Amino acid sequence: MDDVTTDLLIIGAGPTGLFSAYYAGFRGMSVAVVDSLPELGGQITAMYPEKAILDVAGFPSVKGRDLVEGLVEQAATAAPTYLLDRTATTLEHGEDEVVVTLDDGVRVTAKAVLITSGIGKFSPRPLPAGEGWVGRGMEFFVPSFAPYAGKDVVVVGGGDSAFDWAQHLEPVAASVTLVHRRDAFRAHERTVAAVRDSSVEIITRAQVTELRGEPHLEEVEISVDDEEPRTIKAQALVAALGFIADLGAIQQWGLETSKRHVVVDPSMRTNLPRVFAAGDITDYPGKVRLIAVGFGEAATAVNNAAVVIDPSTHVFPGHSSEG
Repeated sequence: MDDVTTDLLIIGAGPTGLFSAYYAGFRGMSVAVVDSLPELGGQITAMYPEKAILDVAGFPSVKGRDLVEGLVEQAATAAPTYLLDRTATTLEHGEDEVVVTLDDGVRVTAKAVLITSGIGKFSPRPLPAGEGWVGRGMEFFVPSFAPYAGKDVVVVGGGDSAFDWAQHLEPVAASVTLVHRRDAFRAHERTVAAVRDSSVEIITRAQVTELRGEPHLEEVEISVDDEEPRTIKAQALVAALGFIADLGAIQQWGLETSKRHVVVDPSMRTNLPRVFAAGDITDYPGKVRLIAVGFGEAATAVNNAAVVIDPSTHVFPGHSSEG
């Protein structure tokens, strides 16, 4: 692909990045969006497309894939240039521009950069007993519930993903068993309560020690503290043990960071000139990591970037519903 020149380069095509693209278009900017994933939507598309999202204003409940579809349609009004399945590797500053080079050699010249890459690149934490079982009955994510219909499913983990998937699979699967190594859970209390009230069997102080079946999963052995090992029938296992996040090359750009997050000021500016950030990747006193917060930060970042791009303009242009 040829090199790209744009007003604003957005790094990250998750919800915050897509809303940023829309809002940049509203401000009259040309915009390009780069993402290391091959599809738009970030983590939601990769991991939670069927998950019900409850914390977006105006939507009591919206499926992840439906939220992404709406954001993509909204962003289309800005006619963004999408650079998917690419990773931003280097950043250089010119006199009044920033040049970002991608891993395929494409150079993007922008008047400002907005980083909305969430947690960065992510890879699932492995299940020690699951080596060699991916695609044979074990998966790390649940992009669709349909393949689990009528199956006995084991979900491993105690966080939000584990409980969300257990809750959503329960009416679809023949049975769902949730296995966690501790009695305490990291998941939201309301979701834990809903799963406890369902037909899901919860086994705590336990670990999956062996998967058996040929060629596909047929049963799972579970080691439980102070008890004899248990073997349960299972044709599917979801290892929801979280993921390992990596900011990748961004960490080498000289950005001020705090625990793998990029530090910003109230204008969403980073310590680098012409570089802003918004969404889960940002950190500042009182930060709350919600999609809804990311949308607000996106508007703040774009409005302040607008003045950097064109000093004759204003930070706040009025409401998008006016005109």
